[in-house]
Amino acid sequence: MSAPSPAPLPPLRLESEGPIAHLRLTRPDKRNAVNTELIQALDAAFAAPPPGTRVWVISGEGDHFCAGLDLTEARQRTPNETFEHSRMWNRTFEKIQLGGIPVVGALHGAVVGGGLELAAAMHVRVADETAFFALPEGQRGIFTGGGAAVRVARIIGTHRMIEMMLTGHRYDAREGLALGLAHYVVEPGGALARALALAEQIASNAQATNVAIVTALERIAAMPPDAGLFTESLVAALVESSGEGFARITDFLERRVR
Repeated sequence: MSAPSPAPLPPLRLESEGPIAHLRLTRPDKRNAVNTELIQALDAAFAAPPPGTRVWVISGEGDHFCAGLDLTEARQRTPNETFEHSRMWNRTFEKIQLGGIPVVGALHGAVVGGGLELAAAMHVRVADETAFFALPEGQRGIFTGGGAAVRVARIIGTHRMIEMMLTGHRYDAREGLALGLAHYVVEPGGALARALALAEQIASNAQATNVAIVTALERIAAMPPDAGLFTESLVAALVESSGEGFARITDFLERRVR
């Protein structure tokens, strides 16, 4: 009798300590390529963060952060199935970007295709010097479906995104920093430590301000200027009149904090 097959490993591992919840992509044998199970696991995690979570950190196990869409699942989809699959990614990444909790990414190795779409939904991105960014959809015969047409295009501009997709050009970590795909570049192997340190710093901010930053600014940027200015005033009124807002302003004025 043959031995039973080992149970498949979960695509994510969650570690929570105090205000920081750390999600690791755990498909290193697939370069953390995104399959349906991984998207569903991300969706479930962001729908129900651990109690007390004030910042998320996302990293990938193995040699790469995320090499993009798992193409083994894409070969037989009908147009309707492809549309619904893309919309599932959109709903999940919207929870990441607009869920009210800041998200810090620790990037290394491949940040490619769907991996770049995932990173672009995060608020702070730390890349180590092994990271590289690419959108190889032109060479794969596919099109972006996880939000790159909006999020990546806003970061680097539509014309640069077109060039990336047409040519398969890979940008290294320093080039990604210059383009805005990363906010920090650190030594190889150092992205996670820096991301966790930044998460601790962000967690110490006023919670109402953090929520406003990660939920209001993207929406304001998409508004006509007059509507954006009006919305900014409303958000400022709500945040600054909260109990924590008054307390922090008082502490600053009385020189208890700098």
